[in-house]
Amino acid sequence: MTQISLVLLLAFGVTLTHVGEAFADKRVKAAIIVDANTNNVLYSQSADVLRSPASLTKIMTLYVLFAYMRAGRFSPDTQLKVSKHAASQSPTKLYLKPGSTIAVKDAIKALVTKSANDAAAVVAENVGGSEENFARIMTQTARNLGMKKTTYRNASGLPNNEQLTTARDQAILAMHIMQDYPEYYTVFETKYFDYKGRKYRNHNRLLFTYKGTTGIKTGYTRASGFNLTAAVHRGDKHLVGVVLGGNTSSLRNAAMTSLLDKHWSKASSKKPGATNFIASLLGAPNPPRPSRKPIFSVASAAVPVASHTPPAQPAVAQPAVAQPAVAQAPAVQPAVAQPAQQRPIVQASLAPSLAPNRLSAPSPASANRMGNYHVQVGSYTSPADAQNRLGMVRQRAPKLLDGHLPFTATFEKDNKEWYRARFAGFTKSDARSTCEALKRLRLDCIALAAE
Repeated sequence: MTQISLVLLLAFGVTLTHVGEAFADKRVKAAIIVDANTNNVLYSQSADVLRSPASLTKIMTLYVLFAYMRAGRFSPDTQLKVSKHAASQSPTKLYLKPGSTIAVKDAIKALVTKSANDAAAVVAENVGGSEENFARIMTQTARNLGMKKTTYRNASGLPNNEQLTTARDQAILAMHIMQDYPEYYTVFETKYFDYKGRKYRNHNRLLFTYKGTTGIKTGYTRASGFNLTAAVHRGDKHLVGVVLGGNTSSLRNAAMTSLLDKHWSKASSKKPGATNFIASLLGAPNPPRPSRKPIFSVASAAVPVASHTPPAQPAVAQPAVAQPAVAQAPAVQPAVAQPAQQRPIVQASLAPSLAPNRLSAPSPASANRMGNYHVQVGSYTSPADAQNRLGMVRQRAPKLLDGHLPFTATFEKDNKEWYRARFAGFTKSDARSTCEALKRLRLDCIALAAE
């Protein structure tokens, strides 16, 4: 199989799935194995069938949190408040008490090892203001990553009939969290977590039994069966696997190790070059790669200490306000924040196209708390052009846009999908003054209320 990007390869997912099903592993309901060096799909079994993610959900919870950490809104030592809602989550959990706090680094390790549902809700509420709003951000982030069939309704993976994903989408997420946040991804290698006198063992037994495993997450509910996403390095080879719907944890693990064993011979030993296949296909420049240096083993924060106030979130738009040379439309797809010094924002499509979900807007009270004005800097027929515009503007004016989330608002005009490039989380006066400052830099923009 020739080396091509996952963007193109996954577009042929139906064909690959049929090939894989001829040799289906009956121990699981769905599976996929990806060569992380080349992005080639080596095995696919019912990879596009909707299933419950269970605690694989927490991978996206961490993906969103990592974005805020890199942007400086939270540090590993930031204390997160525990609400009654978070404390009331069903086990598995840490049994956090309402009114108490937990450090970000402890919440992260609790998600990775114990798969603590109360810690997941704590992260969601402190980042998104509410778990419901955080789930909207998760779903829209999934869309931006190309996870077209995934919908989130909570941050933990506790049962919800509307919370659905596919094996292919989970492979996309695993590839992204390794590529986009290598400095944080190392936490998935944590085997044990000590918290308040108790030691918790990672549920992912492959970390202990399968050579080269670097993570990442297990999951189980009655509806989902036993799920697992795994990443394994051996020498210069690197495989990512997802199995969903095992009848027992032992069968799930056996299916994963068997599938990995069968496909090592097909894996490429060629190390990935500096080129980002996803970005290059979308016409974006090659981004600098962040350091893989772990941050969780040191006492001091490796990112700037953040304010305890939850960061501003982009509102999910409904009816649009009139804008010059921009058509009207009703939907928004916010992307997760990243700082100006990091890679350009690329809205990567890694799976077959599917119309994005139209999500309801946050409550007026929530919108007011977040800052309910946007600064729009362009409108394009290509998502890559919109994302590159966001990256360029943020690079030109990092101080003006610090802490304001970039996102693309989609709408249709003349049977074409358009993408508005926006920054969120402004007050009315701040949006106007920021836009005036951008115009002085010869950057066109408009300040407008969140729809």
